[in-house]
Amino acid sequence: MRRVTGLGGVFFKANDPNKLYEWYEKHLGLKREQGSVNFKWRGAEDAKEEGMTVWALFPKDTKYFDPSGASLMINYRVDDLDALLEALRKEGVTIDEKREDYDYGRFAWIMDPEGNRIELWEPPKKKAPSSKSKATKSRRTKKSRKTS
Repeated sequence: MRRVTGLGGVFFKANDPNKLYEWYEKHLGLKREQGSVNFKWRGAEDAKEEGMTVWALFPKDTKYFDPSGASLMINYRVDDLDALLEALRKEGVTIDEKREDYDYGRFAWIMDPEGNRIELWEPPKKKAPSSKSKATKSRRTKKSRKTS
């Protein structure tokens, strides 16, 4: 089982997130879109795979990082969240029982030995084309070959 497959995001606390976003945009060119900076990329093993790494600022008093006292949280991409959590539980890793599921993926949280909260994210699985769409595509391809 592959455990971590990549970096899903970097999140940290700021005294004034809006002001700090402006600083990062002005000096480093990090442009906020829909509440965060999104670095888009393609998969190394499959160039058709599209993904993104999120960089986001949170208010200093956010509870999102709790129970960690750290001002930074990393989000790691994983292939199989349930299998990884089962393995981590057997290894004695502290696991937050909270889970969140959205159309853009599934989330869980663990703690490292120094009390840092780590977010785990399983992106949505690719939907395989249905056999009907494959057959339709095959028919279209054959038909276009006959007419050309």
